[in-house]
Amino acid sequence: MGMLKGANAPISVRTVRVEVVRGSGPGASVTDACALLTAEGRVRSGADTVSRSLPVHPSGAVRHEGRRSAGGTVTDTFAVGLGVLDPAVERVLFTAAAEDGDFGRVPDVHIRVLDAADGGELARYDSRDATVETVLVLGELYRRHGGWRFRAVGQGWADGPAGLAAAYGAGAAEPAAPATRPAGPGRVTLTKQAPAVSLAKQGSTSGTLHVNLNWQMRQEPRGRRARLGRAPAAGVDLDLGALYELADGTKGVVQALGNSFGSLHRPPYIHLDGDDRTGAAADGENLSVDLDHAAAFRRILVFVTIYEGAASFAGLHATVTLRPQQGAPVDFALDECTVPSTVCALALLTHDGNGLVVRREARYLVPDRGVSPQRTLDRAYDWGLQWTPGRK
Repeated sequence: MGMLKGANAPISVRTVRVEVVRGSGPGASVTDACALLTAEGRVRSGADTVSRSLPVHPSGAVRHEGRRSAGGTVTDTFAVGLGVLDPAVERVLFTAAAEDGDFGRVPDVHIRVLDAADGGELARYDSRDATVETVLVLGELYRRHGGWRFRAVGQGWADGPAGLAAAYGAGAAEPAAPATRPAGPGRVTLTKQAPAVSLAKQGSTSGTLHVNLNWQMRQEPRGRRARLGRAPAAGVDLDLGALYELADGTKGVVQALGNSFGSLHRPPYIHLDGDDRTGAAADGENLSVDLDHAAAFRRILVFVTIYEGAASFAGLHATVTLRPQQGAPVDFALDECTVPSTVCALALLTHDGNGLVVRREARYLVPDRGVSPQRTLDRAYDWGLQWTPGRK
């Protein structure tokens, strides 16, 4: 069946064939195709890229079965054993890359999902609006409530592998070498002058939004560190969290304190993945939001508190990245902290009727004596929760 961009359909069989099809002929760009396996929204390594040059995934669950040219089209076929995929693999994305131009010059670009047993068509998506993109994610197979579904994605980047890698990880680099372009929608950086972005307008209306916080201590001359109660970098423990208010009026908090880690698959549809005690650049703290339930949110305030190891954020360099499964990543850096703050409001997500809008807050707050960081945040944003002491 033909599908619109963003639509999804259930896949009830255990083994499928996926065809990535594009037109060929005079004036059309030379193209390549590959499948990407992602876990927690990221490609784990180059081994999770399956293509003509790397035709079999180490697990054997995804295979490139060859390329054929006929009737003015080129087709790459992938076999996917949904029933034998590693449980850590959440999605299999199917991409196409243009080697010597863009997809505005490539006719008849589409993807088909077929029942491997009888060849019956289960889903089809035709990409009709590509222009300057040199890499496209045409569609994806993804887990949902114990089963599998196919989504028509139609998301592209003009900067080729760089945009794809920014969205899904360094291992997502394409085997082909698309032409370099001077600019493209690979990343959105929020600033004081441009503090907000609509996820819906970026094409991010479904899937999981991953929010990551990483930090490190700036190195400064000896003697300056103590001015705002600074502590050595070792042992600085920051906690990412979120205040939420749902459309039905339900309010709460997701945070490591009190082991309130939330849930991605039931209200509040927000989950704190873990508690990183170091801020290591590879991991940091991660929060997930289910955009399939975006309409259930009224507002979400993402925040960070200092649990131990420092008396304020002074001297800490932190970066926030919001990475949706469709659309460009959104990031921003925190400004230098010049007050004795132990809690910082990072980003406010609100629903505007179409989807979530992300606004950069980067607002350092100073608790009054005897007032917790969380209660200070609650007062500043008028959340109205009742707070009790908690531990982790």
